[in-house]
This record gives sequence, C-alpha cells and structure tokens, in this order.
Amino acid sequence: MDNGMESMLDTYLYETNSLLDRLDEMLVADEKAGDFSSDDVNEIFRIMHTIKGSSAMMEFGALATVTHHIEDLFFYIRDTGIDSLNQEHKKELFNLMFRSEDYLRGEISKIENGEPLIENIDDFANDINIFLKKISGDSGQDSAAGEEAPAADSVSRDVSLPDDPGAECFLHMFLDNGVGMENLRAYMVANAVRECGIDFRYYPQDMESNSATSQEIIENGFFFAFDSQDAASQAVDILKSQNHISSYELVTPEVPEPPKEAPASASAPAAGPAAPVSQAPAAGQNAAPAKPAAQAKTSAPVKQSLISVNLSKLDALMAIVGEIVITESMVTASPELQLLPRDSYDNFMKSGRQLRKLTDDLQDIAMSLRMVPISGVFQKMNRIVRDMKQSLNKDVRLTIIGEDTEVDKNIVDSIQDPIMHLVRNSMDHGIEETAQERIDAGKDPQGELILSASHTSSEVIISISDDGYGMDPDKLLAKAREKGLLVKPESEYTQKEALSLIMLPGFSTNQAVTEYSGRGVGMDVVKRNVESIGGMVSINSELGVGTTMTLKIPLTLAIVDGMKVTVGSSIFTIPIANIRQSFKVTPEQIIRDENGNEMMECLDNFYPIIRLHEFYHLDTEVLSMEEGIVMWVEASDRSYCLFVDDLIGEQQVVVKPLPVFLNPFNLKNYGISGCTILGDGNISIILDVLSLHTAAIENV
Repeated sequence: MDNGMESMLDTYLYETNSLLDRLDEMLVADEKAGDFSSDDVNEIFRIMHTIKGSSAMMEFGALATVTHHIEDLFFYIRDTGIDSLNQEHKKELFNLMFRSEDYLRGEISKIENGEPLIENIDDFANDINIFLKKISGDSGQDSAAGEEAPAADSVSRDVSLPDDPGAECFLHMFLDNGVGMENLRAYMVANAVRECGIDFRYYPQDMESNSATSQEIIENGFFFAFDSQDAASQAVDILKSQNHISSYELVTPEVPEPPKEAPASASAPAAGPAAPVSQAPAAGQNAAPAKPAAQAKTSAPVKQSLISVNLSKLDALMAIVGEIVITESMVTASPELQLLPRDSYDNFMKSGRQLRKLTDDLQDIAMSLRMVPISGVFQKMNRIVRDMKQSLNKDVRLTIIGEDTEVDKNIVDSIQDPIMHLVRNSMDHGIEETAQERIDAGKDPQGELILSASHTSSEVIISISDDGYGMDPDKLLAKAREKGLLVKPESEYTQKEALSLIMLPGFSTNQAVTEYSGRGVGMDVVKRNVESIGGMVSINSELGVGTTMTLKIPLTLAIVDGMKVTVGSSIFTIPIANIRQSFKVTPEQIIRDENGNEMMECLDNFYPIIRLHEFYHLDTEVLSMEEGIVMWVEASDRSYCLFVDDLIGEQQVVVKPLPVFLNPFNLKNYGISGCTILGDGNISIILDVLSLHTAAIENV
C-alpha cells in the first residue's frame, strides 16, 4: 500500500470510528428515552450515507452494502415519520441497530488489523430488509385503506406517458430486477433529485405511501415530469450517481403518443390540473430551500474549526519542543555568560527570561494538543451497561460525572480496557441479582453505577462506584488463605490490604463461570495496565453498601515534574508524584530486620531503605546516613525509603525513551523508566519507583 492509500485508509478509519461513536451515543440515549427523535433519525441516515459512500470508495463492498440497506430503512422512517412505528417495531429497530453497529465495528476492527472481511452478508442484509418490509407493509396497508388508494388506479398501467399537459419532457426510468420495495427505491431517487433544488413532478404520485405501486413500477417503470429541458438535463446528471437504476430515457410528449393528443386534451380539464396542483407545491417546497443551501455551502469553510492530526506528528512536535526547552536551558546556563560585562549579562538574562516564558507557553500548547476529553471512553460504557442489563436482567442506571476531563491521548487509549473491565465487574458481581434483594436491603430497586473523573495539577482521578453488595475483607482473606496467597498472618492485614488481595493473579470471588468476569477475575491485568502508565489502583468497599475502585493516572507521559538527586557523579530524577517526604536521619533511627536489612519508622510504620549507590553499584563518598538524604517514596501500594547523596532541586523534565540498543538489558525491570537531558547537557536517569521496589526488595 503506497503512502497515498495508507493516508486515505487512516482517514477512513478515523472518520468511520467517529461516526460509529456518535451512532452509539444516539442509540443509547434514544433507547433510554424510549423513542428516536426526528433529528436523530436524520442523523443516523446521514451517518449511514457517509459510511456507505466512503466504504464504496475504499472498495469495502460488504460494508457499503450493509450501510446501504440501513440507509434505505432510515430513508423510509425519515419520510413516513418515526411515529408511524409502533412500540414493538421501535424495540426491534433498537436491537437491529445495535446489531448493525456491532457488525460495523467488528469489520472496521478487521480492517485495522489487516484481517479479511466477512463477504457473505446475505443473512444480515435480509434481516434489515425483512424489518423494512414489515414496517412498510403495515403503512402500505394503512394507506390502501385510506382515501389515496384510488389514486393508484388513476395512473395509467401501460407504457404511455403520464397525463401532465404542462410537462415539456419526461424521464422514464426502470429499476434493477428483483431489487425489492420498488416504490421506496423510486421515491429515494425522486428525493435525491428534489434535494438538488430541481422542480419536477413524479409518477406514480403516491409511490412513497402506496406499496401497491411497486408492481406498476416493475412493469412500467416510473416517470419524472419537467417544465424545461435544462431541469431534465440536471436530473440526468444526478441519476448517474444513483443506485439500482437499470435504464432511463429522456422523452418528449410528441414522440411517444402524437395520436393520443386529442383524448389527452379531452381529459385535461379533469385530470390535467390535478397532477400539477398536487405535486407542484411539494416540488416548490423542496426547491425553495435550495438558495439557503447554496449560501450555507459558501459559509461552510468558516465553520470548519476542527481538524484531525496524526498522533505521530504530535509526538514529533512534542520532541522538538522538548529539544527547544533543553537548548534554551543550555544557553542560559552557559558558563561563558559569566565573562560578560554586568550590564550585558543583565540584558541577556532579561531576554533569557522572556525566552523561557515563551518556551513554557509553547510547551503548554504542544501538550494541550495531545489532550482529549475522557468522554469518549465514558460514553462507550453506556453500551456495555445497556447490553449487560439485558443479559443479566438487572435494572441499573449509569451516572457519568466529569466526562469533560482531559487526558493525554496515549493514556486515554491505555485506560479504556481497565475501565471497561471494572464496569463489567461492578455490573456482574457488584450489583445485587434481583430488585427484591435490593429492596430487602433497604435500597432503591434500581442499582446505580457511577463513573466519575476529575483532575489535580498532575494526575487524573477516575472512580467506578456501585451501590451493590460490597466486599467482605474476612471472606477475601479466607479465599486468599485457601489459595495460598497470604504472605503474613491474617491478623496483620489491614482492611485496605485485604481488599487489595483481589488484584492478585488467579484470585476470584465468583463461584461460577459466567459470560462476564466476576470481581477479581483479571484484576491483576487491570492493575498491571494502569501501573504500566504510571498510575495506581485503590479499592474502598463497605459490606452491604457498595464498592469504589479508584484509578490515579498521570495527566501525561511526555513531561513530568521531577526532583533531581545526586548519587556520586550521577544525577537521577524522581517523579514528584511519588515523593511523600524528604528528611535527614541519624544512625539511631535506623533499625534492622531479621535479615539485617535497614529499615526506618515513618508515621508509626516501618519501611525498608534502598541505598541507590549500592543497588546501582555507584562510587560515592556519602556512605553514612547523616551525610545523605532519605526520601520516603510511594507507588501503588508499595512504600519505602531511598538513600541518596543530595537534592538538587525540582524541575519539569521532558521524558525521553531509552535508546533502542539498551533494550536487551531490560533496564525497565531495574527501576529505570527513561531519561531526560538537563540544561547543562547532562543526562539524568528517570526512576520508576514501583519497579525499583520490585527489583531491589521483592526479588532479593
């Protein structure tokens, strides 16, 4: 695939996924309301029309075919009105549309992964057609029973032109054989021409409401009547882009039926005025908005305020901004500046401070380009809750708070699966099985799941809360004892530690295997995924009241606020978010465990001490505790102390990945997450507090 096609494919995937996200939001909201709004019917029609066209352009025939059938369905619903469907039909329509969305998402996912698409879609397309026939058949019978039924008989059943004395020419068209629902197909063609502002009449006049006209269209075709040749020529151009038209012919009244002029004129007083009178207003109504539509086209570029940008370009921009920040620090920290005269030095530093302000603003803007609302992830949970409500027969409402909170795009992609898993667990294993069970517990019969997001200066806090069973720490400890997962006596476990046991691999409180994972199944994966992006998971639960899972995640992975420390001649950067306290200690404050490892007391708890110079085998002259600095650090549920030589100061640093040639050494397993370049050109290693604990203490 060349670059041009690859770019087109990226655009297609982005636009289609965006449209499907919008479709999902509308379907979930409309199902909650119990009905489709007319605006949403129009929007769904436009979405399907767009996906159909772009899929056909990319030669994804199956996708184009399915969306075309759905487009036909919503064309009919849009034209007849959603109120023409009864409640049973609407319920079927919701289920059909959710199935359609799942199919489209599945096929798009295959395109993204380079997998072959499903070619045999006959069964699925047939389901859509059957539903359309069901609702159109009902409306056709209603129309046939009404006053318009005789109008179908008034249309000529032979191939002669319609009785329209005011027409200068006609378009005579035939549809493909076996296309089905010919009256609606013909009306769709008429509507496409009319939307372009062309004034005409169509025959049969009641094709959109009378299903009996289908047979007439099969045998005799259908007609458009025009008052000018120019209008007919414009319509011919439009017909070339329409589907299911097998043939069309532009004819004038004189050619096909000169002998019949007298009979036609004889009947003109009765039938002649009727057709123009009944159709001209409709055509006029469609033609009138054409001028405002043209004006809208001219102003469209002004409304275009959003563009999509490839994420790799933003990564490159961020890298360049980082280099600018580093270079600016190198220039302003250059020792040669001390050689300048005092006035020159002051003027230079004044300009340097202005440059620093501008680079800070540039850095903030570059960062903001990567920030996206978390609403995209939250809204997808609506669909999960909806499907599980039906599958588990539970009445649960989802409440979303803070969906406008913005997070780095890479982090949003990383947390979608953990959030989805936690929502499923709350639905399946958290909320009570029956409404009666909740009533007996003094709760609202309808369960509630709350998904909220907020942010501090450096992190996003996401919580998933349910008002269900809650978790019993004693039962969790018993289960862990049964599986041999306890690492200390049960009496020494705090409630927080007991609840955290569900995040151990293989831990589950579910007694039976269900379609959805129970609370605990895969929680170790959730924890690992969140920690891989520098976040942490915490659990709060009260038996009989409910459970809250809290994710604390950094706003971005590209820039961190760090504390620079020295160990010998090396400089390390520790994320500020992981530092709880820094202090001087005396040898008397140090105690040793049974293995001789150093520990110290902080707020009535004892924490191990890691000497960085010993762990990384660095030469240093600072060996005694009173000469160095102890830093109390914490990540996830791990807390310990680091012994370093000295603190340099706090600085916002640009995180750079380690060079590729270092990958075989697995440095990330030894507490090194990346590096940064300081203002003087030196490289500082960025420490991963969690993996450092694992390497230095857990694996000893």
